Amino acid sequence: MSTYFPKANDLKRQWFLVDATGIPVGRLSTAVADVLSGKNKPTWTPFLDTGDHVVVINAEKAILTGKKGVQKFYRRTTTQPGSMKEVRAEVMQATFPERIIESAVKGMLPKGPLGRAMYRKLKVYAGPEHEQSAQQPQILTIQK
Repeated sequence: MSTYFPKANDLKRQWFLVDATGIPVGRLSTAVADVLSGKNKPTWTPFLDTGDHVVVINAEKAILTGKKGVQKFYRRTTTQPGSMKEVRAEVMQATFPERIIESAVKGMLPKGPLGRAMYRKLKVYAGPEHEQSAQQPQILTIQK
């Protein structure tokens, strides 16, 4: 018997809606990364994109546990000498809360073209409104 490999037209992509209110960022991002990569499906294959789409709302209400708000920094650079910028996590939470969840999920996905394809299926919104209501996303609950 040979190993089953799902074909591209056999995959049924679903849409899931996650409310990030009161959920720690790490717990939220691991659950979202599992759905994006398809690890919650029996047809999961490590080298294929079998995952679903995920919409995260209320990103501004996700919580950072411990002292992460003060001690964690988000760094970005243009690769030019002296261009590195550091932003503390609590400042990032106040200004761009979507980026915190996006960077946490992106770090948990595979690196390379496969991970970038999975990452494109993630939509994060700071507030309760989202633009994917036409896709009729199902509610995905995450334990706190």
